[in-house]
Amino acid sequence: MRAVIQRVSSASVRTDGGFANAIGSGLLVLLGVGRSDTPADCAWLAEKIVKLRIFPEGPGGAGPGEGEQMARAVRDVEGEILVVSQFTLHASVRKGTRPSFNDAAPPEQAIPLYDEFILQLQTALGRRVQTGKFGAMMKVSLVNDGPVTIVIDTKARD
Repeated sequence: MRAVIQRVSSASVRTDGGFANAIGSGLLVLLGVGRSDTPADCAWLAEKIVKLRIFPEGPGGAGPGEGEQMARAVRDVEGEILVVSQFTLHASVRKGTRPSFNDAAPPEQAIPLYDEFILQLQTALGRRVQTGKFGAMMKVSLVNDGPVTIVIDTKARD
């Protein structure tokens, strides 16, 4: 699994069909499910994200580059999480200029793992998370706080 985690002041997702979700302060997680991913990847990634200390130590702290101390996790600050599926995180551009998505899991494999990740994330966080609509064309808006953006690949864990 590949995830792009962004610390946000707010984030939202919507489809042309009227589906919409939004959060205030917290994390926007763009999630790509790969062909070799397993439920163990879901559990590991969910736990890593919930414990990731990327929020300031106290209220009114200085911003990045100004001595901000990243010491608190999303659950420490009672932040919200919005998860949006994004198979393009598994794009390969090794050959030519048109991305290949061969490493992305097909929907019949990806949907159960996406759902398992959401369940694991909610369990680790201790409350519900918001989601996009799997497989839909979505418009994602965010106010990146910091900016702070972290990329995690479950296949690159040490």
